Amino acid sequence: MLANLETIQLHAEGSVLFATIKAPPMNLLGPEMVRDLVSLIQQVEADSAVRVIVFKSADPDYFISHVDITRVAEYRQYATKLAGEPSLGLLFRYLSSSRLISIAQIQGRVRGAGSEFVLACDMRFAARETAIFGQPEQGFGFIPGAGGVQHLARLTGRGRALEIILSAQDYDAELAERYGWINRALPADQLDDFVKSLAHRISKFPAAGQKVLKGRIDAITLASVEDFRRDSESFLAAGATAETQARTKAAFEHGFQTPEGEKDLGRMLGELG
Repeated sequence: MLANLETIQLHAEGSVLFATIKAPPMNLLGPEMVRDLVSLIQQVEADSAVRVIVFKSADPDYFISHVDITRVAEYRQYATKLAGEPSLGLLFRYLSSSRLISIAQIQGRVRGAGSEFVLACDMRFAARETAIFGQPEQGFGFIPGAGGVQHLARLTGRGRALEIILSAQDYDAELAERYGWINRALPADQLDDFVKSLAHRISKFPAAGQKVLKGRIDAITLASVEDFRRDSESFLAAGATAETQARTKAAFEHGFQTPEGEKDLGRMLGELG
């Protein structure tokens, strides 16, 4: 039987596993959450009873805010245990290529690597009133290093991917849906029932056929390991530049990585200089 992890609470309903992220105060993607994601994926892949996994958040304001920028080296080492090398992007790609059907049920803010995590899931459904998406890396001088470039270019097209990443702005659920970032935006009071119904419906169909189907779609749409690796290396290289370090320092002075300071991160980045 699967047990709760430090940052992820688990609830099984037949072949569907609901994984609720709970890492106060704002669901930062730090070493503990990466460790728990690795452990969860390992356990669930080995459990043939689980067919579909639904990721949710216990915090209505934050799904996954982004990585903890102060602990990059630590969380990268945990990623090695599943990805084979210290790359968050390759960890997320592992989830994409897994036999598991993964669904992200999103409310609140999901930015940076949080956005890249939900992009790695097979499907994404969001609360129309509360979900906010962003790839803020360019506001600091980084590039998205965990798959955002690869997924967004394929899902939204060249022009919209460039707009999303270069602007480092926040996007509401309706615009994210229109751009193809997510599958659907639904009223918050309908989201849970919709996702639960879909997950259970999918879980009843033959597993062998789903595995073949995912493999064929991945062959068309999932970027190569080398592409993910290159983006990860570019993210690290950008972090070593003086300009990026200066902008990151300024962001911390303006409340970066605090729950209140991040409620309007897109605006704050535009005012750094």
